[in-house]
Amino acid sequence: MTPTPVGMRCPECSRDRTKVKTIRSLPRGLVATQALIILNVIVFIAEEAAGGPLGTGTGGQVLAKGALYGPAIVHQHEYWRILTSGFLHEGVTHIFINMLSLYFVGSVLEPAIGRVNFVAVYFASLLAGSFGALLFQPQAVTVGASGAIFGIFGALIVVARARGISIWQSGLGVVLVLNLLLTIGIKGISIGGHLGGLIAGLIGGLLIVELSERRRLQAAALVGCAAIALISVAGAIAVAGSAGIAPNGIGLTG
Repeated sequence: MTPTPVGMRCPECSRDRTKVKTIRSLPRGLVATQALIILNVIVFIAEEAAGGPLGTGTGGQVLAKGALYGPAIVHQHEYWRILTSGFLHEGVTHIFINMLSLYFVGSVLEPAIGRVNFVAVYFASLLAGSFGALLFQPQAVTVGASGAIFGIFGALIVVARARGISIWQSGLGVVLVLNLLLTIGIKGISIGGHLGGLIAGLIGGLLIVELSERRRLQAAALVGCAAIALISVAGAIAVAGSAGIAPNGIGLTG
C-alpha cells in the first residue's frame, strides 16, 4: 500500500491519475443548434451579396436557384430546392426571427435528446415542410427555416409530455396555438410548410421517445426519421408536378 494525502492506496491505484473535468472539457450541449444558425447566416450573407444591398430581400441567383418552386423542380429537375429553400430567407427580419426561435427551442431540445437525434428531427422536418408548402401552393416561391423550426418545436412538445411536463402548464401549448393562429392569419406565411414541419416533428419526437429512449433503439429512431425525410422528398416531387409549366425565369419578391 502507498500512503497518500487521502489515505492508503494500492500501487496500481496510486499510479492512476484522476481525470479532471473542466468547463472546457465538458461536452457542449448546443453544437448542432449553433452550427445550424451559423450555416443559415452564412447562406443569408451569400444570398444578399449576390442580390443587392443587405436586407432588400432580392437575393439574386442564390435565392432564384435555391428557393422552393414547383415548376422548377418538376420541369427543370432542380430537386435540390426541396432542401436549400430551408436555408434561405427574404430579409434581415425574416432570418432574425427564425434564428432566434431556433436558438431558444434548440437550447432546450438538443441537450434533452442528443445532438444526433436533434439533427435527424430538424432535417426530416425541413423536408416535410417543403412537402407541405408544395402541397398547398406548388406555384408559390417559398423560403425559410420555419418548417424545420416548427418540427423541433413539435418534437419538444412530445418529449416534454413523455417526461411528465404538461404542455399547457409549461406554456408550450399556448405558444403552439399562437403560432398556428399567426400562420393562418398573416398573409404570405406558408401554412403548408409550417404544418408539414410540425407533423414531422411530432412523429420524429414520438420515435425518439418510444424507440431511442424507452427501448434503447436509437438506430431504429434514426431510420424512422430518415423514412420521414424520404417520403417527404418523394411527396414534394409528386405534388410539384401539379404546378403547371415552368416559366423562363423566376421572379422573386422580398
